[in-house]
Order: sequence, then structure tokens, then C-alpha cells
Amino acid sequence: MELSKRLQTVAAAVTPGHRIADVGTDHGYVPIYLVKNGLCPSACAMDVNKGPLARAAEHIGQEGLSDKIATRLSDGLAGLAPDETDTVVIAGMGGELICRILKNAPEFLEAGMEFILQPQSEWFKVRHLLHDAGYHIAGEWFLKEDGKYYVVIKALPSPAGQQESYPDEFHYAYGSCLLWEKNPVLLEYLQKEQQKKKSILARMAQPEEEAKGNIPAHITETEQQSRNSQENPENTSGKSRKDPEQNAMKRLQRQKQLEEEIRAIGQYLRETV
Repeated sequence: MELSKRLQTVAAAVTPGHRIADVGTDHGYVPIYLVKNGLCPSACAMDVNKGPLARAAEHIGQEGLSDKIATRLSDGLAGLAPDETDTVVIAGMGGELICRILKNAPEFLEAGMEFILQPQSEWFKVRHLLHDAGYHIAGEWFLKEDGKYYVVIKALPSPAGQQESYPDEFHYAYGSCLLWEKNPVLLEYLQKEQQKKKSILARMAQPEEEAKGNIPAHITETEQQSRNSQENPENTSGKSRKDPEQNAMKRLQRQKQLEEEIRAIGQYLRETV
């Protein structure tokens, strides 16, 4: 069995000799790889859905590892006790879901075990949660596979009396470890992110130009009148007057946020590339 580049990176982050719990195991590939290669003595493959768990059990049986890898139907970590594992692996889920799983199982964070996390999105939320829980981000890996970018985070309990934190949101967004080591794949990703954010900012500014009279030629007078009637309905209740103001304020806040993100990425790239 050959792991994908993403799952190889996840498996390599696990400390050899640790028992693992693979949350959202899907096909069970990570625990199979680790146990089969003698990197883990035992494992628990867990999933909230019966279908993926059945596939994992089938694969485990085919490899002759049913005596070393247990399968367990579980919503997150609900079906496991902290003393049953040394490392928790959660890979291939959104950052918000990973945070929810960890928040719903505080006993695992309190137990001071190792976490290997591979969030598909909202990486900053995962890093914030780990720091808030008193964890140290010991290492990160950033890779590209089939045109997609992935981050893998290894977290351990912070030494007694030490609370790790990053200086700003830029480091939480992209990972202080990765920024410090000038990860080449991250540099490529940041260059694309900078261009994407610039395009979004340009599109956000376009309606303001139209409001000042810079209306594209393809918009007819009738279409513009229709737009104006939608933007300024006859209903002049307090709520109707307030909503455009709130939307405008939110829009302005988002524009300022994008400008700051573009500035931060640009500064880092200038100092690095």
C-alpha cells in the first residue's frame, strides 16, 4: 500500500513507538502504514460513519493487522479514552471541525498528548486553539499535491510555565515555523495568495467607481435605473436605511483587512525572496 504525499507527511510526523488514534480514518491507510512498518505498536481507527469504518476494517484485515488496529465508530474522540493513545491524528477535515472535535474532548488536551493535525482550511483557528490550550507547535510541513496545498501541524504540550504565542495574525495564518524556515512551497502559495487578494480588492472597489459615474459601457440606462431602484427602495424604514450603512461598513472593514494582508505578504516576500 502506497500513501499519498499528504498522508506520508502526516504519518512521518508521528513519533515512532507511539500508539495512535486516527480520527476520521476513512480507509485506515495511516494506521495501517504505521503499524505495518513497525512505527506504531498499535492503533485505533475511528470514524463517525459506518461506511468508511467498514472499508477501513476490510483493509486492516487484508493486511493481517486486525489484532493490532482496532476500529471504532465514534463522533470525534467521544468513543476513546485518553489513556488508550499517545498520539491523536486528525487529517483531511476543515479547521473549524478539528477545533470542534478538540473542544468537545478537553480531557485529551489536558492529558498532554501529541497531536498531528492536517486542517484543510482555517489553519489559523487550529493554531490559535493549540496555543490557547497550552500547546507548543513543534513543527509544520507545507506541501503541494495534485495542485492543492496542504499543511501538517505537530503539537506538543508547552514546557511548564511557558505559554507559546505568535506576534501577529500573519504568523497564525501561515505558520511561524514555515515562515521562519522560508518553506519554498509556502513562498509559492503566498505569491498566489497575494495576487488573489489583490484581485478581490480590485473587484470590491469597482462598485464605488460605478457609483461615482464610472459605469461600464455594457450596462444600459434601463439596467442602471433598475440597480438604482434596488439600492434605494421606496421603503424608507429605519431598517432599510440602516442595512446599506452596515453593509458599507462591513465592506470597508473587509477592504482594510485585505489591504493589511496584502501589505504583510508583500513585506515578507520582499524580505525573503
